[in-house]
Amino acid sequence: MSEVYEARRARLRERCNASGSVAALISRPANVRYLTGVTPHDAVLLLGKTEDLLVYGAPPETSAGDGRPDEGLRIHALPSPGGDPAVAAADLAAAQGADSLAVEEHHLTVGRHRAIVSVAPRLRLGDLGGAVEQQRVIKGEEEISCLRIGAEIADQALGELLESILVGRTERHLALELERRLVDHGADGPAFRTSVGTGPNSGRRGHRPTDRRVEEGDFLSVCLGATYRGYRGEIGRTFVIGTSPADWQIELYDLVFASQRAGREALVPGAAYRDVDRAARQVLDSAGYTEGLPPCTGHGVGLEIDEDPQLAPAAMGKLDACVPVTVEPGVHLPGRGGVRIDDTLVVRPEADGGPELLTITTKELLAL
Repeated sequence: MSEVYEARRARLRERCNASGSVAALISRPANVRYLTGVTPHDAVLLLGKTEDLLVYGAPPETSAGDGRPDEGLRIHALPSPGGDPAVAAADLAAAQGADSLAVEEHHLTVGRHRAIVSVAPRLRLGDLGGAVEQQRVIKGEEEISCLRIGAEIADQALGELLESILVGRTERHLALELERRLVDHGADGPAFRTSVGTGPNSGRRGHRPTDRRVEEGDFLSVCLGATYRGYRGEIGRTFVIGTSPADWQIELYDLVFASQRAGREALVPGAAYRDVDRAARQVLDSAGYTEGLPPCTGHGVGLEIDEDPQLAPAAMGKLDACVPVTVEPGVHLPGRGGVRIDDTLVVRPEADGGPELLTITTKELLAL
C-alpha cells in the first residue's frame, strides 16, 4: 500500500504547489489516515519541502483498526512529552527551508494556529481548505473492498439479531447486542452509535436507544454500521414485530420503499447531488409528507461516516463513478412511529451494471 499513500500525497503536493504553498500540515485525523495509513493519537502529517514526516508526541499505541503506517514514511517523535505535534511540524517545515505552509484551518484551533505563528514566524500560512476531503470523495477499489467487507459484517450481525426473540427486550439491549456482534464478526467496532427505535420511536433519524421494550405490533427500526480497516458504512431497516402489519404500516413502508428506490435509481455518474435528493424526496412530497423530512437523502461514506458528497436540496456538484453514498429516506409520525430504509451503494456506470449495492439485507417488510 505504500505506493498508494505516496500517490495520494503526490496529488496533494501538486495542488499545494499550484496554490503557492511548498509545504502542508495535515491535522484532521481522517485525512492523516488517508495519506499515511495510520492514525496515532494526536499525530499530524507534514508534507514537507524536502521530506514528508508523520509527527507525534508520544509513542503510538495502535490496534488493528488503527491501520499500518506507510513504510516509506519517516516517523518523527517529539523528544519530550507534552509537546504539540502540529507546532513541532511547523518548526520542522521551517527547518527544511519552507517559506509557506498550508494548514487545515477548519480543523486547527485558534490557540494552535497562534502557537504555529509564534514558533515559525517566517512561515507564510495559507488555508488548505477541504483539499484532502475533496480528494477522498472518489474511492479506490481497495477502499471500496473495505466498505464491502464492512457491509457484509453489518448484514450478518443484523440477520442474526432478526432470528432471535425480540419481544420484551429494550432498545438499548438490542443496540448493544448488535455492536457486540459486529466485533465478533471482524469489525474494528461500530461505525457510529447504533440506533434502535421501537413503536413511537421507530423511524426517527439518529434516535438514541432507550429502555423502551419491544411490543407486539411495533415498528422496529434499526440503523447500524461496521468499521473495517477504518472504513465506515451503514445500513438501516424497518420491521414489524410479532404480527401481520396494520394497513397504515404497509402503506407507510411502501411509500418509503418507493422513495428509497427512486433515490437508488438516480445514482448515475454525472447526476447532480440535488437531483438524487429530489428523486427520493418527490415521492414523499407527493404523498403529503413535506414536514419533518430529513435535511438530506444521503451522504458519502468512507473513513468518516458522514463525508462529501451530501445528497441535499441545495447541494452543488455531480456524482462521479466509484463514490460510495447512502440513500436513506424516512418518515416519522409523532406518537405512532415510522420507517427508515438505508443502504450503502457505490456509484457505477450503467455499462458496469449501475450502482453497486453493498448492504443486501432484504428490504421486504418482515413480520418478526
